[in-house]
Amino acid sequence: MEYKSPVYQVQAVPIEKIHPNTYNPNAVAPPEMRLLYESIKADGYTMPIVCYYSKTEDEYVIVDGFHRYRIMLEHRDIYEREKGLLPVSIINKPMDQRMASTVRHNRARGKHDVDLMSNIVKELHELGRSDAWIAKHLGMDRDEVLRLKQITGLAALFKDINFGQAWSPVEETDT
Repeated sequence: MEYKSPVYQVQAVPIEKIHPNTYNPNAVAPPEMRLLYESIKADGYTMPIVCYYSKTEDEYVIVDGFHRYRIMLEHRDIYEREKGLLPVSIINKPMDQRMASTVRHNRARGKHDVDLMSNIVKELHELGRSDAWIAKHLGMDRDEVLRLKQITGLAALFKDINFGQAWSPVEETDT
């Protein structure tokens, strides 16, 4: 029998039948959770929640996607728009393999490369996006946008910023 990846059989499952696992070591900070909410609000669910289906309990146990699940639990607007259904991809593996899958999913996401992020900020600026727009849509605060602009080293990125006078030179006199 030919192998078929679970993603080709995504199911819409009522969130009430989905439960978190007890072993996920991943945590997401509040700014990233706000960004995840904005992402789901703007783009919808673009990736399914990965679950194991327990026939005896008639429930779906999350292997990957806990934070996407939380967004629907915590945001009524998302719950209502999605009619309480989450896209679920099912894997049928024993507990040890599910635990390993959870860790692999978490670790495979990687980290953002600072130079690449600064280039994205530069390109968005060149497309006419304000620092406020960049901060909101990329889930950053203004200081982070500023730091990423500094990395590119382009003066043009700072042309609209008003800088204050930190000090004024004082002439010394001989007494």
